[in-house]
Amino acid sequence: MVTLRRFTMVLGVAAVLGVSACGGGDGGSGAEAPQQGRQRPPSAGPCGDGETAVGDDPQSTFAIDVDTASYGYARRLITDGRKPEAGAVRPEEFVNAFDQDYPEPRGDGFAVHVDGARMPEFHEAGSDTRLMRVGLRTRGEDSETREDAALTFVVDVSGSMGEPGRLDLVKDSLHTLIDELRPTDSVAVVAFSGEAEVVTEMTPASDARALHRAVDALRTRSSTNLEAGLVLGYRVAREGFRPGRTNRVIVLSDGLANTGDTDADAILRRVSEEAGKQIALLGVGVGSEYGDALMERLADRGDGFVVYVSERAQARQVFVDRLPATLAVRALDAKVQVTFEPEAVRSYRLIGYENRAVADEDFRDDAVDGGEVGPGHSVTALYEVRLTGEADGGARVAQVRARWLDPGSREASEAYESLTVADLGARFDAAGPRLRMCYAAGYFAEVLRGTGTVSFDALLPVARRAGEDTGDRAVDELATLIGRAAELD
Repeated sequence: MVTLRRFTMVLGVAAVLGVSACGGGDGGSGAEAPQQGRQRPPSAGPCGDGETAVGDDPQSTFAIDVDTASYGYARRLITDGRKPEAGAVRPEEFVNAFDQDYPEPRGDGFAVHVDGARMPEFHEAGSDTRLMRVGLRTRGEDSETREDAALTFVVDVSGSMGEPGRLDLVKDSLHTLIDELRPTDSVAVVAFSGEAEVVTEMTPASDARALHRAVDALRTRSSTNLEAGLVLGYRVAREGFRPGRTNRVIVLSDGLANTGDTDADAILRRVSEEAGKQIALLGVGVGSEYGDALMERLADRGDGFVVYVSERAQARQVFVDRLPATLAVRALDAKVQVTFEPEAVRSYRLIGYENRAVADEDFRDDAVDGGEVGPGHSVTALYEVRLTGEADGGARVAQVRARWLDPGSREASEAYESLTVADLGARFDAAGPRLRMCYAAGYFAEVLRGTGTVSFDALLPVARRAGEDTGDRAVDELATLIGRAAELD
């Protein structure tokens, strides 16, 4: 069992805790308690506004999620002058869309980092409320030293993909990726509309000319039978399976399935025999109208992740910079469990991860699905924590544990870290710029879905300063996006 102990700002698991008043360990409102040992959904709880009293449930357990599509799609809509629907806004994906500065672990597992600060003065919370950040990070990998990859691309060529910024963007991305792959990698292409067909079987990337011809042959057709595409795609991936390699199915679609089975769980049940835990799914979403719920569910249940791209520069970044270096897998079925101390914490709230909740007693049940994490990934969770006010600065606030399976041996490992009341005592404006960035991104999502306790106008200077302090253009773009969202209000 590998155990890592490090304390600093670590991997990004974004969980933000609630800010409403809470009556303490007895639950206050008298609402019916949840089933013992299970994560209470953020919309419920005896403290109101999603807060959970530590006396009722001291543990918060969830599966890791490295998806970022929710932020990418929201950015596209806001830029086009529209606000996303509340149900399509997932705060954890907003936070995880940005780079973190967590140190890497020395081994193949996770480094766990925890930190925090007081809330900003404008935040509607009592003086006993703190922002706590949980971060996880895996060791990075150079694209030249990674394992060879066998990639099966499942491309949506339905009629809706004819819109500019859909199939043309996908084809440009695939052409670019083919030229970036190593000669020892291999690629297959499956296209689907009303039916699915194999455009090219598994072909060595050294035969780039044949692969480029296959991409050029992609043309839009009729309806969208995503089920047929994935069933055939996984079959091709299994037939082309290479032991000792990274085997992935990568579906590129607007997610607007309208033929065949359109339920993610039903689709994945059909491909489970071919997939097992050996062929992970990556989703790449495109289009101004986008089936976010279906694509997100497919990625979560398919042991992968989903991203969204809307412009050529974004797509090339995903296919050239991110994808080749993250094709390998560092951790399978990764979960996080945060155990709060009742002597120091009255209540807590995790922002986001609603559909990734895991029963507390299932944290060490390795048959229960978690998240897949690749090389160099960071995961961030923000918690809003309400202290009791009775503990001194050295009192422990919480212990954070991460658990995962080695992708090769399937052996379980854990890493853990803890923090004290004093670790959460810094003023918000004196906190690190990446922590302030996480706050801006997480609460931006909260405001967009109508549950935030702050405003766009209050978040804008936070994001602007974080952008200046980090020198990160993506954080500058976050500030610009918050400003545009304020204009749409």
